[in-house]
Amino acid sequence: MKIYKAASGMWHIVSRWLITIRLLIIIAPYCILFSCTGKKGQDKKIFRYNQPEGISSLDPAFAKNQAVMWGVHQLFNTLVEVDENLQIKPSLCKRWEVSADRLTYTFILRDDVYFHNNIAFPGGKGRKMVAADVAYSLQRITATATASPGAWIFNNRVPATGGFNALNDTTFQLKLIRPFHPILGILSMQYCSVVPHEAIEKYGLGFSRNPCGTGPFRFTRWEEGQVLLMARNENYFERDSVGKRLPYLDGIKVSFLDNKATEFLEFTRGRLDFINDIDASFKDEVLTKKGELRNEWQGKVILSKHSFLNTEYLGILADTTNAMLKDHPFKIKAIRQAMNYGFNRNKMIMYLRNSLGTPAESGFVPAGLPAYDSTKVKGYYYDVAKARQLLKSAGFPDGKGLPEIKLLTIPMYAELGSFVAKQLEDIGVKVQVEVVQKNLLLEQTAKSQALFFRGSWMADYPDAENYLSVFYGGNPAPPNYTRYKNPAYDKLYEKALLEQDDSTRYEMYRQMDKMIIADAPIVPLWYDMVIRLIHPYVKNFRPNSLNLLELRTVRIQKHAP
Repeated sequence: MKIYKAASGMWHIVSRWLITIRLLIIIAPYCILFSCTGKKGQDKKIFRYNQPEGISSLDPAFAKNQAVMWGVHQLFNTLVEVDENLQIKPSLCKRWEVSADRLTYTFILRDDVYFHNNIAFPGGKGRKMVAADVAYSLQRITATATASPGAWIFNNRVPATGGFNALNDTTFQLKLIRPFHPILGILSMQYCSVVPHEAIEKYGLGFSRNPCGTGPFRFTRWEEGQVLLMARNENYFERDSVGKRLPYLDGIKVSFLDNKATEFLEFTRGRLDFINDIDASFKDEVLTKKGELRNEWQGKVILSKHSFLNTEYLGILADTTNAMLKDHPFKIKAIRQAMNYGFNRNKMIMYLRNSLGTPAESGFVPAGLPAYDSTKVKGYYYDVAKARQLLKSAGFPDGKGLPEIKLLTIPMYAELGSFVAKQLEDIGVKVQVEVVQKNLLLEQTAKSQALFFRGSWMADYPDAENYLSVFYGGNPAPPNYTRYKNPAYDKLYEKALLEQDDSTRYEMYRQMDKMIIADAPIVPLWYDMVIRLIHPYVKNFRPNSLNLLELRTVRIQKHAP
């Protein structure tokens, strides 16, 4: 909160006292609900985290947001997965082979993987997973009856029939319409988790509340809006380097406190083992403007920061056939470029985000991906003189004659919008910030009804193609929310999909990124960062660039209070 920016002394002490009282008032009902003072279960190594936005489903076919992905990742496995270095490695498979024409991928599966025990199986005992389960699970994603938001991942990539084949119990084969290098990344997505047909048939739509997979943890109980419990899968197939079966934890407890102030206090009291990101109200309490722990928190908690494959940006509608752009100055490239030069990204990151993130002064592809190279892809930086020069060249010296521009954003980014608007006003560009609910913003951008809007793109899989597809002219909105179309860009994009050599393909990616920067259908803001506060007794809790919650190797070495 801004009150934490006050000078040290009595006012600083009083302000902290007031915020603590406010938190105590908020948390009182939750203490009763979750028996805050109870000792029950302390002999178990239970990892506790909070999901303030709730979890809508535990069915992998609906793993469209982080909350669902985190839960699904504990309960299910995919054929392949992404390691800490963003490399694809085997998970349910032991290895794979690719045909010379790169249209057929053959996976040799493990033969020691079992589904969790569940009443859907005869006698309630989980059976061995086989290749037919993989084929069934992937076909289920594309089935109209499933209505999975992940159906797009195989569109125009896998034939409607004959694309998923079980050759025998331990051999699965995937066929493509045309070569698509990132297909292994696609298969690592939570959408592609393997499920048993028996459980789908038994529970129907209720499978989302009665999940059954092969993952390191098994589902035990879910009280809507209160608690989700998962227990260690005693039959999990993975082992550590000395042969000990994973996971080390006895279970997971997920709470659903929807108030971030409550979540923060629960963490400080040792009732949550970590928190993901820090609410804006407490950033200045915990962190310096340089993004480091303040002295009073040193030694008490661990601050974990890691690059996160997410680019925050402002989008500009680029479809010149849209009536909204008729006679609008946004059609002029110099105007869009001037806006990119017209505000200070470094200042924005420091003062609004406590230096959590990297100013986006390169392309749309974020830091953390192999194709990212800020020395080869030069983006925009703060240059008032250059911004004014561009406005003048476009026929609007000092912004004279330029109509006010409406920026659509959601409540969480209202302060960001105001910051950008204030700085652009200094070069003569008037921006009106309009705050709308997220669903309305998504609807308007999908229907090309938003001329200027805040957006973000989180990686679905660790390949720059996932970002560059956002501007491919053949794609609808989503993902092409700006409706950008450039024949030269599209030709290079299609060519890159066929390129086998990584270095050559990465260079193509950079060329496309340069085109985006030059045409300026977006205003890149920052490349994101995973921020976690963790208690010191939690060991081996490592972050990753996809911000997945990885708990297989986590240990709790002493009990929390």
